[in-house]
Amino acid sequence: MKICFVVNGVDTETCGTTVHIMYEAFKRKHEVFMMGVGDFNFRHDEAISINSTYLSKKDEPKSPEEYLELLQGEKAKHTTIVAKDLDVLFIRNNPTEEGSSRQWAEQAGVAFGRMIQQEGVLVLNDAYALSNAFIDKLYFEELPSDIKPASLITRKKEDILDFFEKHKKKMVLKPLEGSGGRDVYLIDKNEKNLNQIIDNIIAQGYVIAQEFLPAVKDGDIRVLLMNGRVMEKDGTYGIIRRVSGEGEFRSNFSQGASADNSPLTDAMKKIVEITAPKLIRDGLFFVGLDIVKDKLIEINVLSPGGLDHFQDIGLPNFSDVIVESIEKKVEYKRLYGNKISNRELATMV
Repeated sequence: MKICFVVNGVDTETCGTTVHIMYEAFKRKHEVFMMGVGDFNFRHDEAISINSTYLSKKDEPKSPEEYLELLQGEKAKHTTIVAKDLDVLFIRNNPTEEGSSRQWAEQAGVAFGRMIQQEGVLVLNDAYALSNAFIDKLYFEELPSDIKPASLITRKKEDILDFFEKHKKKMVLKPLEGSGGRDVYLIDKNEKNLNQIIDNIIAQGYVIAQEFLPAVKDGDIRVLLMNGRVMEKDGTYGIIRRVSGEGEFRSNFSQGASADNSPLTDAMKKIVEITAPKLIRDGLFFVGLDIVKDKLIEINVLSPGGLDHFQDIGLPNFSDVIVESIEKKVEYKRLYGNKISNRELATMV
């Protein structure tokens, strides 16, 4: 299998979920390439090409960390490959992590992914599905209301203040486009800078006002789905509790949260059952659900993570489960050709 992973930038990539999956594929003797969103090349009447970074099969890194170190070091090899020669393009860049100087990079991965998908390459997640779900939080709002906290998306300050009053002067405010817990605020009746906070987020674009869930004090649960199902290996589920740091209500690892174990509850099962049909229909292969008690608070379709924290709490390495699923899809594509669409193949078990 010849697989290329799209990240924000090769030099800036850290050892998270993407690198863990890449390392597993490399160990299984696949041809594994990494590229940044700025590494696509298009010429009229020619196939799209990709400037990529890879390791020789002679290299033998002993861990994902060492694998990334070699990819970013002098031992790394560089080549330009024809995109349609790939078996798989795995789009893993996170547009919300791009700075204002790289606005061009936000949609490049998805845009080129659509073109490469048209050339017959298996693209994960489905590039057209990613286009429709480009703003995770807006895609989230398309889900049934009974599994979500009450929310409002607007740029009208008066409506936000009205939402605040209706929800007993306690709410969470965050930008529609963003990740990692940046510019996320818990607002209560004692907040003296409410107007300034609202103005600051409005200046960035649309604002989400969301009902505050008291259970968030116990952290949230990241449930990783693959092919519309909770990832499972040897009877263990791909679930991780993110526990907020002291004095912090946000449960993002980037904001200092720690990892803990969690069972798969009936409430989580219900949320997955309601969410999965839409994910499967849309061709979203690998997705993260963030759950507080019996409510889904966020969905991650662009670059879901958490695998790198699994070993911290004694969970098995799920990277092999992911790579095995991709291997099956490549085999299905070899057998059926274009008789099965990319969108169907992306979530086929």
